[in-house]
Amino acid sequence: MSYGFLDIASTPAVRAAQAEMGVDQFWSDFGGDRTMDRFTEGEKAFIAERDSFYMASVSETGWPYIQHRGGPAGFLKVVDDRTLAFADYRGNRQYISTGNLAASDKACLFLMDYPRRARLKIYAHVEKLALDEDPAITALVADAGYRGRAERIFRIRLEAFDWNCPQHITPRFTEREVAAAVLPLKERLAALEKENAELRGRAGAGKA
Repeated sequence: MSYGFLDIASTPAVRAAQAEMGVDQFWSDFGGDRTMDRFTEGEKAFIAERDSFYMASVSETGWPYIQHRGGPAGFLKVVDDRTLAFADYRGNRQYISTGNLAASDKACLFLMDYPRRARLKIYAHVEKLALDEDPAITALVADAGYRGRAERIFRIRLEAFDWNCPQHITPRFTEREVAAAVLPLKERLAALEKENAELRGRAGAGKA
């Protein structure tokens, strides 16, 4: 049966490593069917919640490079069940990923949800588009409220995806998530402080 992500990842060297660790039979006899070459509603919802991801590319000299991409939550757009796109905002202007992807369009994306300890990894082909090349895609990824300056658009064609287990993922929370979590406590504290002030006022009036 098929295991789409590992069908790509399992090179001879990877299979040799699996054999060395005694798990090669487990994967060679895999009895499921995990092609995972179409995003379901679950993946689409997960992607729409992300405000960052990591993208790996490889240079012509064989060196890997991992770039962090960020923006407003949902800036990585689902175009259809096999296509993603995002506006590439100006960064440090080294253009390493852009150059690597011009030489080889193969990439791997890691999308992390630290609070829920979930990660989605994606093998894909990445195409660079000029901002005026596909008006529909440009309109989809545009965010007038974001301060970043878009220089290009990357359109991502899914090859296979997989979900990792939650082992060794330390939960981390953004400032926005922490603020939302403590808001009920702050509101309760404000109510108690108001109540205490009223009680102190009544006590003072009783002594007068």
